[in-house]
Amino acid sequence: MSHAVHPVPTRLGAFARLAKLDVWDYYLAVPLAWSLCGPDGWGSAPVLATLGLFLVGAVGVVAGAVAFDDVTGFRDGSDWANYGPNAPARRLARKPLLTGELSEREAVVFGWGATLFGLLVWTWTVAFAPHSPLWAVLLLALCFFAAVQYSWGLKISYRGWQEVFLAGFGVGLVLAAVGLCTGELSGFAAVQAVLFGLGPLLFGVYSNTRDAAGDARVGRPTAAVLLSAQGNKLFIAGLSVAEVALIVTAAGLGAAPWWFSPAMLPAVALRVAQLRRGVGLGDLLGARLIGLHAHRATVALLVLVNLFAPVLGGT
Repeated sequence: MSHAVHPVPTRLGAFARLAKLDVWDYYLAVPLAWSLCGPDGWGSAPVLATLGLFLVGAVGVVAGAVAFDDVTGFRDGSDWANYGPNAPARRLARKPLLTGELSEREAVVFGWGATLFGLLVWTWTVAFAPHSPLWAVLLLALCFFAAVQYSWGLKISYRGWQEVFLAGFGVGLVLAAVGLCTGELSGFAAVQAVLFGLGPLLFGVYSNTRDAAGDARVGRPTAAVLLSAQGNKLFIAGLSVAEVALIVTAAGLGAAPWWFSPAMLPAVALRVAQLRRGVGLGDLLGARLIGLHAHRATVALLVLVNLFAPVLGGT
């Protein structure tokens, strides 16, 4: 049965949508890592080259992972259930396998090509980085392995690990990039990496809630599938509260400057607005959109905090 819906605008555009290049939130780990390198690293050619390679490799790895995710969703029918023929055209167009713009074989070949490209570039990154502590190299290897196995091979997202991956991958990207550039890891960097990782998780859980029926049909056990409707709301609220609590308590725990919490108030306000929209009013798509803005605002604020820390006093 053919699922073709729209004519092919361009082949390149179809592959770009397969790679989800318009969703660049994980790539924000790179400017955040740069800001954590301190004044000595901000203008350093080796640091800038390392982060540039790191970003190119990340694009390849993520593009491969999301391509494999689309292939798996196409094969098991979950994407057709969640993005069915009644979906808005713009939303359905994000799935070029469903629209018939790409074949399954083309998507698989693209996925492997992007993945191997990302592995090659990340290998170069480690080879030419100013530092290569074992913990950073192992963390980067774990990020690569988890991305490839997200919905392919071991299919960790089909085994109850989706939420762990959504947060952990972001945490790993930030810490690995900082480690390769500085060779060190501070408590403040760890706090910021966790806040970064919570960003994709806190817009992903709203998408998972919207897609719960389709995921349940194919045995993909997200929190939204495993928990009751009320339990899932409590889960989302708990994650939101945990993020705010980390921001509020970081200074008291000695991991952040005293002015960190006030500086992050705009991000906290967005997170509260997201919780109200999604959990309070039940507007899942609206909450997801606010979550995207909250993540990007959080990263921007963290970068500013790091840039001003040497002047105002940091950790």
